[in-house]
Amino acid sequence: MHERLLNIVRRFSERRLLIVGDSIADKFLYGSISRVSREAPVFILRHESTETVPGGAANCALNLAALGANVSLVSMAGNDEAGNALRDKLSAAGVNVEGLLLSDKVQTTTKVRILAGHAHANKQQVIRVDYEDAPLNDPALRETLTTSLQSSLARADAAIISDYNYGLVDKQAIELIRGVQRSRTIPVLVDSRFRLSDFSGFTAATPNEDEVEHLIGSTAETLAQLENAASRLRQQLRLEALLVTRGRNGMMLVTEDVLPLHIPAVGAQAVDGTGAGDTVIATFALALASDSSFAEAAQLANYAGGLVVMKRGTASISASELEQSINDFKP
Repeated sequence: MHERLLNIVRRFSERRLLIVGDSIADKFLYGSISRVSREAPVFILRHESTETVPGGAANCALNLAALGANVSLVSMAGNDEAGNALRDKLSAAGVNVEGLLLSDKVQTTTKVRILAGHAHANKQQVIRVDYEDAPLNDPALRETLTTSLQSSLARADAAIISDYNYGLVDKQAIELIRGVQRSRTIPVLVDSRFRLSDFSGFTAATPNEDEVEHLIGSTAETLAQLENAASRLRQQLRLEALLVTRGRNGMMLVTEDVLPLHIPAVGAQAVDGTGAGDTVIATFALALASDSSFAEAAQLANYAGGLVVMKRGTASISASELEQSINDFKP
């Protein structure tokens, strides 16, 4: 298994992956606590730095590029400061951004995380402010996105739908992707925070425990109940596999006619889980595109998730880091 996993990772650079979904600008504002305000019982922060990094579908694309894949992103952002920052950082990382449409008709979805602490201490997130646009309803922009999606799907070895419920992946896009999956038999994986039930009939999905419980409509108080809930959800969604992320408890892989596979978490205690789901699905999809089994792909996604949560903020990992982790935790 050890050598098999390494060989799969070494094929990553030969694969072409498509990401379609909602791109987000993750902005991190760092400050030091200077004093208590006279205006209200709140701390005043002295601004130290601000960083904007790709989030959502854009972060998934960045993770794939860091792992060595040839990556295309089909998405939309505003023709504003945040949108241009996204495009520039993705392009610099090697992501094909021809399908990233910047428009004056939309505002880039931006999540501002304010992190505070004393001058020489680790900063902790104290609040998040979200800037969201209305769902996309411009027919001309939709047509442009559809054309780009058709072109990109024709060249992809696998595709990831990264849905944050901002409306980019509509019913038309879902049916288009389904049609290509049937004709070309490529893996299509789904990460959807709020409407996973809309994405039935694809290859796999990567919900967390809470999302499984929400979709099934019941709480899983025991491991057996979680296994049952995940199995039911996989059947309802007509998926080949369901990879349930469980935080410090690792992951659980559910497939047809095989007992659930429980994969223990690796590495030290997590530092920051921001964007970890993007790393997991990126690795899972890239491994499947590189001729792995579901079990092998899940093992690699678990290694990748264990690495990325040790980094602060929205982060990614490289293929060499993944290989090192496989060697470090060799049985």
